[in-house]
Amino acid sequence: MTGVGEVKRGKARKLSNEDLSPEFLLDCYERMVTIRNFEERVHDEFAKGDIPGFVHLYAGEEASAVGICANLTDRDAIASTHRGHGHSIAKGCDVDGMMKELYGKRGGLCGGKGGSMHIADLSKGMMGANGIVGGGPPLACGAALTAKTLKTGGVAIAFVGDGGSNQGTTLESYNLAKIWNLPVVFVVEDNGYAEATSSEWSVGGTQVGRAEGFGMIGSEVDGFDFFSVYDVARDAIDRARKGLGPSLLHVRLKRFYGHFEGDAMTYRADDEVQNIRDENDSLKIFRRKATEAKLLAASDLDAVDERVARLIDEVVAAAEADAFPTESDLLTDVYIRY
Repeated sequence: MTGVGEVKRGKARKLSNEDLSPEFLLDCYERMVTIRNFEERVHDEFAKGDIPGFVHLYAGEEASAVGICANLTDRDAIASTHRGHGHSIAKGCDVDGMMKELYGKRGGLCGGKGGSMHIADLSKGMMGANGIVGGGPPLACGAALTAKTLKTGGVAIAFVGDGGSNQGTTLESYNLAKIWNLPVVFVVEDNGYAEATSSEWSVGGTQVGRAEGFGMIGSEVDGFDFFSVYDVARDAIDRARKGLGPSLLHVRLKRFYGHFEGDAMTYRADDEVQNIRDENDSLKIFRRKATEAKLLAASDLDAVDERVARLIDEVVAAAEADAFPTESDLLTDVYIRY
């Protein structure tokens, strides 16, 4: 087992079907492709002016969400960020309901009243995207405390960005999770920029060093590689389930688009995104590794690509045709009775 504060980096391993069946891998690939196609299509539809509000796209980061959530079930909870579409899809949220939510339609997961930054589905353990930077870790601690108290065996995941990792709420959550020995895993998705501010000089020390400061195990992993993320996340989640306390994962990756739709990205080199798409596309890496290890056939992956493309066309058409919430919907979902 990795010691406290020691960096455990996801390393390439010889892939086999001992714990990665073709069915499991195809499901993971389908979720990754669904995230990519969903986000690419939202990028296009938002530019037409059909989607209200702000949109923050997750394209490029698919291996992180799916690699982590592939170790979870509906009994486990995740707290997301303003960049929450990928986490939602990885956790099993209905894509049709998600697209309708973005369009502000009545059939959306939250009745069309939450939009991009507030997608949630508690039945799937998706506690919600969150417009508050650093707002997720305290919620994850609450979910973890519930799981521990009720002995459900559940684990909570708190996703934050490199910017959110500097928030006081995040650091306070590290401390709370450690002293209460909560089954929670903090995932810092370091995509290089907090809006336009480089994480290279805006984060003091290291993320793993911060974990050490709170007595937690810290791991660093290549966020473009599904298999590395899956392995490291599995270890952290297993420790949490066994009552061995919280962990921190530092996932290094890059987003394809700007901080938000409309971001001119003048802080990035002209060829930066194209180089990432060419050299560090998580879908291409997954395809190459799975086919080279003869775990999947290229034809099976092609079939997934085609199926997902049709799905996205269908959910966009359904979202465009759906009705908007009515005035009578305004005061629903305001209170909940226990």
